[in-house]
Amino acid sequence: MTVAQKTAETKQLKAWTGGFGDEYVERNNYSHWKMDLGVKAFRRMIGNLSIESVLEVGANIGLNLLFIDALYGGKVKLHAVEPNRKAFDILTGQPGIQPSNVYNCSAFHIPLPDNSIDLVFTSGVLIHIAPEDLGAATDEIFRVAGKYILCSEYFSHTPQEISYHGQNGLLFKRDFGSYYLERYPNRLEWIDYGFLWMEEFKFWDNLNWWLFEKTQTNIKRTDSPT
Repeated sequence: MTVAQKTAETKQLKAWTGGFGDEYVERNNYSHWKMDLGVKAFRRMIGNLSIESVLEVGANIGLNLLFIDALYGGKVKLHAVEPNRKAFDILTGQPGIQPSNVYNCSAFHIPLPDNSIDLVFTSGVLIHIAPEDLGAATDEIFRVAGKYILCSEYFSHTPQEISYHGQNGLLFKRDFGSYYLERYPNRLEWIDYGFLWMEEFKFWDNLNWWLFEKTQTNIKRTDSPT
């Protein structure tokens, strides 16, 4: 059994591709008032980067990509991975996003070549991957990223699981910045980090973020992208 086949059976992915994930899509709607705040958040995290392409892993309906598109004036090629079909169908219709660059799959098997996207990022996605499966997802993120990785997630000094909308086994907090550095020693260098406070960014939860630059590109996947 390949890594992709094994991880496709995880409890978390089954939840997010089913009714639980559909309910999240309904809560995660777009409103015009979110645009200025979203652009402000991504300007803070990546505004100094010179990039031509970006991939969001777990993009849902694509709000973050809309913010990035506005930040870069439509000059960045947008890509997305989203396992939930309902979110995927909305995502493919968003302005500035080409349907050919959107993939209805999970973080465990990204159908893109090695080092092909300037910036690959997650926002509130790694927290929903069980600790035993986390490496399979971040290995794919690292493999596809050509220059930078951005990670924006809930923070905890020590790994812990917390209940999420009344369910167990769906949310896991940790220091994701340290996790990346420990998993890819001498292959990633952190270049910035910070905190998005929900008092300032009203439609987000409190999130810590880390921005990394790749220094080596020697993770490869054994099975070819489909």
